[in-house]
Amino acid sequence: MKNLTVSLDDETYRRARVKAAERGVSVSALARRFLTEFAVEESEFERLKREERELRGMVSSFTASDRSPRAALHERGER
Repeated sequence: MKNLTVSLDDETYRRARVKAAERGVSVSALARRFLTEFAVEESEFERLKREERELRGMVSSFTASDRSPRAALHERGER
């Protein structure tokens, strides 16, 4: 386990002590819980990769021929 030193202004520390006391924990425990939850949140990169996998799964059976006949794709407009 690693130790972490954090500097806070007096008012922030006082508020943290009050909130920790209301919850029956120490300021260290409160900070540990916050940082643990923060560290396990999905990063933006991870969220985008997950969404990409989900979208690719939805279009895996897509073929253009299901949508438009080949001849229609190559027609030229006669004017």
